[in-house]
Amino acid sequence: MITLEPLRAEHAEALRAFEQENRAWFARSVPDRGDAYFAEFADRHRALLAEQETGAVRFHVVLGEGGELIGRINLVDVAGGSAELGYRIGERAAGRGVATAAVGQVCRLAAGAYGLGSLTARTTRDNAASLAVLGRSGFTEVGATEIGGQPGIRYRRALTRP
Repeated sequence: MITLEPLRAEHAEALRAFEQENRAWFARSVPDRGDAYFAEFADRHRALLAEQETGAVRFHVVLGEGGELIGRINLVDVAGGSAELGYRIGERAAGRGVATAAVGQVCRLAAGAYGLGSLTARTTRDNAASLAVLGRSGFTEVGATEIGGQPGIRYRRALTRP
């Protein structure tokens, strides 16, 4: 069982550790965030929390059964009843259904608490895990895109309000 929590100030150190621990793992399928991301992490975290207060974004951490941070899942560009979904699941939790469960939970939150009617998502063509998660989660392909210079696919999912 996993739990989603809205991103808070007290998640900063665990989130930094999670990102550092999984940096090479993530770089295999998505563009690397670069050294500046870690050097400026505290300021960036505060800025993300301030942005979240505006309602334009909804950041979440994914916690495992023991309360450990095993991923993050975000809704960005929240406007007009829609948002873009993004997520990262750490290497230790990969392949255990965590991403699919987290996407399902955030879709329910988006439709219910956040009042959204649809979500979009993007992934690179070679990210087999994300392609599978999005397919299992009811997203359909809507076109091509580019992510960090790599060919990608755009997806959309209509949400049903509870």
